[in-house]
Amino acid sequence: MDVLLESIISPTLFILVLVIVILKSSIKFVPQNRAFIIERFGKYNATLQAGLNFIIPFIDKKAADRSLKEQAHDVPEQSAITKDNITLTVDGVLYFRVLDPYKATYGVDDYIFAVKQLAQTSMRSVIGQLELDETFEKRDQINSQIVHAINEASAPWGVQVLRYEISDLVPPVSVLESMEAQMKAERIKRAQILESEGERQAMINKAEGEKAAVVLAAEAEKEEQVLKAQGEAQAIIAVAEAQADALHKIGQVAATGEGQSAVQLELATKAIEAKANIAKESSVVLLPDGATDASSLVATATSIIDSLKK
Repeated sequence: MDVLLESIISPTLFILVLVIVILKSSIKFVPQNRAFIIERFGKYNATLQAGLNFIIPFIDKKAADRSLKEQAHDVPEQSAITKDNITLTVDGVLYFRVLDPYKATYGVDDYIFAVKQLAQTSMRSVIGQLELDETFEKRDQINSQIVHAINEASAPWGVQVLRYEISDLVPPVSVLESMEAQMKAERIKRAQILESEGERQAMINKAEGEKAAVVLAAEAEKEEQVLKAQGEAQAIIAVAEAQADALHKIGQVAATGEGQSAVQLELATKAIEAKANIAKESSVVLLPDGATDASSLVATATSIIDSLKK
């Protein structure tokens, strides 16, 4: 009985193990952003995408496992000669990804190595078209030209280059020294220009200040003269008006009897004073007859006033 049982279990166990091995070999779980290249009898058969896949065990086999993610690889340091014959040492970083796993497997032996080499040759070609100063000023242009050149050549490999970044660009020591001297001279030049501009602006500001001061002084003097003239004119007008008013009042008073008496008295007084002054000036005085009589002088003046009234 035991022998019979053992003879039955052994084939069943073998078949069970064989089924498990076959199932395990036929089931393929492909991770996300990866692709498996399957060959059948050494020939390409299919590309398995992410997820659950089935193959024929012992007939189909996984020939390659390709990552579809973006990859970053350092491009080794190398020398490049510029258009003006300056040797530069350049290195960079290359970013790319696999678009077609089939071409990346069968189109080139090692697509990573091939893309790196292509990046180096493209970089030397692009830098050879530029002068030294342009290599520092046009890094973005250099990067884009290198990417364009690589993509044109790597299309049969199923690889797409996304970016190329120059990480370091070093000229020879002699060129660095001359560049440092040039930068120093440029800084001195800028400092001198700024200093001269400052002095120029200061002189302009000073001149404008002096001009403004002169203008203000002239305007102040002008205003002072105008005000002075206006004051003098007003004073003359006031004096004239006062004299006219006084003469008007004198005339009104002189028209009365009392005014006539006052005028006669004033004239007599003036006549006497005039004679006294003449006597002081000269020892000999010649006067007409009757001129020494004060009453005659007053009468003469009164007659003149009466004639003026008429």
